[in-house]
Amino acid sequence: MILRAKAPLRISFCGGGTDVSPYPEERGGVVLSTTIDKYVYATLRPRDDLLVSLTSLDYDLTRAFPLGAPLPIDGELDLLKGVVNRFRERAPHGFDLLVHSDAPPGSGLGSSSTLVTALVGLLCAWLREPLTNYEIAELTYRIEREDLKIAGGRQDQYAATFGGFNFIEFDPAQVIVNPLRIRREVANELEYSMILCYTGATRLSAHIVENQTRSYIAGSAPVVASLDRMKALAIEMKAVLLRDRVHRFGELLHEAWLAKKDLDPAITTNQIDRLYERARAAGAIGGKILGAGGGGYLLIFSPFDRRQAIIRVLEEDGGKFVPFAFEERGLQTWTVPQEDEETSSP
Repeated sequence: MILRAKAPLRISFCGGGTDVSPYPEERGGVVLSTTIDKYVYATLRPRDDLLVSLTSLDYDLTRAFPLGAPLPIDGELDLLKGVVNRFRERAPHGFDLLVHSDAPPGSGLGSSSTLVTALVGLLCAWLREPLTNYEIAELTYRIEREDLKIAGGRQDQYAATFGGFNFIEFDPAQVIVNPLRIRREVANELEYSMILCYTGATRLSAHIVENQTRSYIAGSAPVVASLDRMKALAIEMKAVLLRDRVHRFGELLHEAWLAKKDLDPAITTNQIDRLYERARAAGAIGGKILGAGGGGYLLIFSPFDRRQAIIRVLEEDGGKFVPFAFEERGLQTWTVPQEDEETSSP
């Protein structure tokens, strides 16, 4: 029996950075986000031996290792190796893992954490380990931040696991995911107002996060003020969304982008600023770079009658318009009969 999993990528509207330690432990963090119809997929195929085969379909890369020893963390397929190392002692025999993502790492849509989430869900399903959504998200966080030593926050793991519109609170002792009951009409209007634009460049988010964390620990007043401001804006954005005030949501998105840029100079680039300024000149109300910044996807909030004009100017300046829709579901797993897999193989 073949097992598969998929987990949705996310758009973070505001609060990113307040989920990065030690800020949430000291001041409490909040993030407002939603998942979209772009995914990370993972497949597990049991083997008859004691080998583990890891494949990235995006990079056409496969590596195999004996199941008995910890897999080396050496910069190659480390996210897959980190998950396998957490589960390998409980595996009854070898297996193949294959992964594919609708967005590259460093795109700002949380693809790295979503990949780990999909793999954790997949292995839990295979080994029949009944973890809750909170337990899956927390385990994903620990694999990335503790086992693999990758700098970052905790919002992506919870967004990918739970799915949908969420207001996530990061307190010193716990994480609380608050699903938002947004009217379908409001979600439709918000979805139509959003333009997702790929800037054509990715970045290593860990470097930006490390700089931000060092500045916060050093007591940088502008960084602390920026994080506090984004937390307040995330709370206000949640409130206006629940009150059906979509236009005001777009205005607050602009304010959130101004606050985010104060965290670190590397968050924006000349290209990002140029794309954003051209979108604003064409009528955009607000927007922001997604994720830690420095590249990836730019999110623009547009009036309905300026949408096509804004898309044109973004693409004229090298951006790529990417259609998307909101996704209400989070992590999903399912099985495929072995014969179906073999029939569909080339």
